[in-house]
Amino acid sequence: MSQRIPSPGGRLLADIGGTNARFAFQSAPGEPLSDVRVLPVARYPGVQDALREYLGGLGPRRVRAAAIAIANPVTGDAVRMTNHDWAFSQRALRAEMGWERLRVLNDFTALALALPVLPASDLRQLGGGDAVPRAARALLGPGTGLGVSGLLPCGADGWVPLEGEGGHVTLPAATPRERLLMDALAARHGRASAERVCSGAGLLDSFRVLCEADGVAVRGVQRAADVTEAALQHGQPQALEALNLFCALLGSVAGNLALTLGARGGVYLGGGIVPRLGAWFDTSPFRARFEDKGRFNGYLRAIPVWVITARESPALLGAARGLDGLD
Repeated sequence: MSQRIPSPGGRLLADIGGTNARFAFQSAPGEPLSDVRVLPVARYPGVQDALREYLGGLGPRRVRAAAIAIANPVTGDAVRMTNHDWAFSQRALRAEMGWERLRVLNDFTALALALPVLPASDLRQLGGGDAVPRAARALLGPGTGLGVSGLLPCGADGWVPLEGEGGHVTLPAATPRERLLMDALAARHGRASAERVCSGAGLLDSFRVLCEADGVAVRGVQRAADVTEAALQHGQPQALEALNLFCALLGSVAGNLALTLGARGGVYLGGGIVPRLGAWFDTSPFRARFEDKGRFNGYLRAIPVWVITARESPALLGAARGLDGLD
């Protein structure tokens, strides 16, 4: 049987979140990523419009295959974003763009695929000991939403990424103040999931709930970044409490995930929020709540946690790795 030789042309890679869409070009499998560009999703009516904007800047280079990592479940041909209104058919998109191959996968599944090849310079360790080789790895990250995935060892040196929606587990409230927050969010949304706190919108909602509970007027705080600034630069009490609750509950969710997966290979924190908190995050309640699991404190105390600090989206590299098997 003759081996199929790929036709000439490069690969388009995309990492699409609820706020930004990141694109890159790869001339062939294993080649470096180039032409990285970030486009705000709110500027474009649909994914096709953003793709054409990016492709228009590539000049005469032809794209024959694409991998799109996107922030929503991918369970069939129809794709609809959880935290934005973009929706498309995979078959129709591939035909419309003239691509030979297209793979669409969850954005955190793509990020999980990149974990084995992330350089040490793109990671900052927060507690724990050494990772156990060939043990499961857990991944989660707050941004526009709360992404969750992981890697399970397969065979001698392979890995299987998880495709789930762990950000929508029930919020693990453990203190009276957290239960107050949980009740308020449940009243507002019908249910309080982890993502309702551990995300940009969740941080803002938490601040507003705490202000209302304390009878404090909210002034000049319109975005999650405003809450962070009010907390870390001005010491505003409800903003600081909201940020601490964000980190504490993220720690509880991360600890639950580590126990569920047996993630002695380590826990990785991605997303857009935690890396921006810098050294303050290392002193936050995150690690204490991560380990606070009763009889399994010691088990979790040994597990290393890494903050992913890469400047460019590692999910683009993961999308490329997801496409490799189709070429």
